Amino acid sequence: MASKITAPADYKTEMMLEANRRAHEHGIDLSKLPQLLDMNADTITDNVHSINANCPDDRMKFVFKHLIQHLHDFVRETSITTEEWMSALEFLKDTGKMCSDIRHEYILLSDVLGVSNLVDSLNHAKPPGATEACVLGPFYTEDAHVFQNGDSIASEDKGDYMYVYGKVTDTSGKPIPGAIIDTWETDGHGLYDTQYADRAEPDCRGRLFSAEDGSYAFRAVVPVSYPIPSDGPVGKMVSALGRHVFRPAHLHMQVDAQGYEKLTTAFYPRGDPYLYSDAVFGVHSSLIVDLQPVTDKELSFKRGFKDGKPHMELKRDLVLATPEEGLAARKKSMPAVKQE
Repeated sequence: MASKITAPADYKTEMMLEANRRAHEHGIDLSKLPQLLDMNADTITDNVHSINANCPDDRMKFVFKHLIQHLHDFVRETSITTEEWMSALEFLKDTGKMCSDIRHEYILLSDVLGVSNLVDSLNHAKPPGATEACVLGPFYTEDAHVFQNGDSIASEDKGDYMYVYGKVTDTSGKPIPGAIIDTWETDGHGLYDTQYADRAEPDCRGRLFSAEDGSYAFRAVVPVSYPIPSDGPVGKMVSALGRHVFRPAHLHMQVDAQGYEKLTTAFYPRGDPYLYSDAVFGVHSSLIVDLQPVTDKELSFKRGFKDGKPHMELKRDLVLATPEEGLAARKKSMPAVKQE
């Protein structure tokens, strides 16, 4: 006959002491927590808020309170089914699987839902005269080569020639020397270098510095419109929503200079068929540019284009705002939100 197993007389006491000790290590007093029993649709939201009330970071507590409230409201308002919610979770899992060091599928998801534009509009509002910001996109990388002013960021046969130049200045027109300019674009086939399986090094992207007079210049290729990556869950979602997956042609630029707010922007050549229906909502009127044809062979030679071939020209100054100017602009654009 098997012997009867009994718990020690102080079993529950020891277990509670150990539980309290572990909780205390994380700054939690179990006796002060709400009793989370019999949760249902009428009680779950308030109780999740209650359990987060002791968060020591006021901003985090504020953000998560609104996040939880909106998520719970979404579930109630849509009467989402268990199967639909599981499909959503599988979608997020698949989105994560598509992410790598050179592809950020979650940024793409944020872009196509319009969230990136909303966040940028609120957080990167610019004063009058400053270059407007727009979405970063999922194809920025940290490994761009450094180029000298006038060099080409694109290898040969990557597309039609383009020459980009201008000045980096403040809002009063004063030149800003030594500004770091990151730029990246598609090739003439509508593909970023990271979309090629045999990518050996960065191409159609580069990093350069503005000169003492604020000037910058580089050779590139004329960007073309292209579809956002459609081999992943985000592209499939966009198609399922009855939307097209195309972005208008554009040249990305990011400018960073000491004493000024970092600028992330892009320029969109006029006339692109997708200019007014961008899949990621990134086009701003102030960023639409006119490319001018250059047929002067001598000038093409001078600019470094092979055989003095004709090219397109994009002249655009990059106007940076100071933190004080940016803050004033954001105060005007930010909605009044009570920090509970």
